[in-house]
Amino acid sequence: MTQAADLALDHEPLGEWIGSAINLDKQALLSGVFAAEIRSLLEERGVLVFPRIDFTEDQHIAFTRTLGMYISDRADGSTTDITIDPAAGRSADYTRSAFFWHFDGYMNALPILGSILCCVQPSPSGGDTEFCNTYAAWNALPDARKAELEGLRAIHALAGAQLSVEPEPSYETFAEWLRVPHRALPLVWTHRSGRKSLVIGNTAVNVVGVDPLKGLELLVWLRDWATQPRFRYSHQWSAGDAVLWDNTGTLHRATPYPVDAGRVMRRTKLAGEEPFA
Repeated sequence: MTQAADLALDHEPLGEWIGSAINLDKQALLSGVFAAEIRSLLEERGVLVFPRIDFTEDQHIAFTRTLGMYISDRADGSTTDITIDPAAGRSADYTRSAFFWHFDGYMNALPILGSILCCVQPSPSGGDTEFCNTYAAWNALPDARKAELEGLRAIHALAGAQLSVEPEPSYETFAEWLRVPHRALPLVWTHRSGRKSLVIGNTAVNVVGVDPLKGLELLVWLRDWATQPRFRYSHQWSAGDAVLWDNTGTLHRATPYPVDAGRVMRRTKLAGEEPFA
């Protein structure tokens, strides 16, 4: 059997500015030997793909723990299934907002460092996951636009994400969305490393201190800029694939797929390590 210590971190780029495929076996990944290199490459490339690695749920959690602190959405510490099947209950309603560009955990003091999604059952059609690199998008901005953005803050709220799914909610529904805390976050995040990324997505509802339409215009422009093809990677899922992404420097979204497609994804999350700044 191959020994992890004898292996190098074998990887290849998937795009110019985003994405790398990791070509290591399951034993090597679970050993933790390559955890530091994986984290470094994650910050550089934003998205790492582990083709057909076929983690069990326990292995999925174990691999997550090699990279940082694993956090669960569930009291029993298990993973989270991601589906829009109505049989999954109310959570499926909120999952539909994932068809639009977003990042996870805007309401957290320490936003989620990253997520690892494993494909249990792909959709026969659609259901890809797209990512964009907001570090690269910031770096490529014209200097004049960078100067305009520095110091600006945007309000992020669940209502912003849910209005993309249900644009004419009842007042009762809207009031329910508002019970989830909203936050003012910098449009430009200066990380401890000194690198900068854009903080945008469908949870952003307005820019503080800016005319509402002008603020919305800026948010739409930034979304279009950050999601242009040179900063984007689209992953077409096969059963057993795992994808790790840097939630602090990317946006992601699922492409549409039929409600009854049977698509099931299993997710773990890495606890945040750095506040917005």
